[in-house]
Order: sequence, then C-alpha cells, then structure tokens
Amino acid sequence: MNLLFVCSENRLRSPTGEEVFSAYEGINSIGCGTNSDAETVVSGDLIEWADIIFVMEKTHRNKVSKKFKDLLKGKKLVCLDIPDNYDRMDPVLIRILENRVSKHVRLR
Repeated sequence: MNLLFVCSENRLRSPTGEEVFSAYEGINSIGCGTNSDAETVVSGDLIEWADIIFVMEKTHRNKVSKKFKDLLKGKKLVCLDIPDNYDRMDPVLIRILENRVSKHVRLR
C-alpha cells in the first residue's frame, strides 16, 4: 500500500505522516508539498505511485485536484482536515494522523 501525504511545504505535517506510516509493515509512504519551494514538490509521478493520497487541508485537495485531474481517476483523495499548527513529529499530530488514516487504511 502506497500512501502519499500532502501539505504545503513538506516540512512538518506530511514528513510526519511519511515517517509514522513507513514504520507499518506493508506500507510505503512519501510526504510532499504543494508549494514550489517544498522540500519535495507533489508531482505526477508521486500521484501515479500512490494508492491513497492524503491531503492535510481543503486548499491542498483543491490544488492537487486541479493540477492532476487526469491522474486522479480511480484514486482515493482524502482530506484529513489537519491545520498547520503542529511541529514535526508532535505526539498530538501523530495521534490525529493515526486516528484519521486508520479509517481508510488497515494498519497492522
């Protein structure tokens, strides 16, 4: 199962998602950002690679939907509604991510 986590800068929320879910057996995860100066910028290759795309906010969903409309056919795009007020690997952020992602992915 390939999970893609998308935030704005790929510095706090999506890298946390990548790190947390990469630890689960059978799950590969990558974090990326919608901004052009993100650590890893979301790309068509990443969208194609992903089984499920998790965005942190509705603005991210809108940007990804608009830019990659054709590549999203048959893909699951989920908005986690996580605001940008957590540090990287914040225990509260990790709990929220695990809780919300587990509704869409079977975690072992």
